[in-house]
Amino acid sequence: MRDYTIELEIYAGNAGELRTDGSRPDFAREGICAWMYGSYKVGDKFRYPEDMGELCPWLVDSLTGVIRAQENGGTLPWKYQGTPYEKVIDPEGVTTEYVRCLDPTESGIVVKVSRTALP
Repeated sequence: MRDYTIELEIYAGNAGELRTDGSRPDFAREGICAWMYGSYKVGDKFRYPEDMGELCPWLVDSLTGVIRAQENGGTLPWKYQGTPYEKVIDPEGVTTEYVRCLDPTESGIVVKVSRTALP
């Protein structure tokens, strides 16, 4: 079986602006991810499996199936062509997938999962 590295990147989401007065935003109404708020931003990256404890448990639940497929060499066939989530599928190089967390409101985020084949 082939070995891979897997990296997770916050691809889309709203962290909001940390409020200095101590008040909390209305996350669902304002479309702010409560997990990202005050801590993370689009572009932040995490290593799998080392950084899984830093992720929102709901996000981890959404990611589990895709990570299992990727770490075992699998790919999901849809490519999302012509969208911001268009994938790369290269079993000998980098394969990407996009996963939306299960939050059904505008507060939900999208994570890019990148699998890189090791020599």
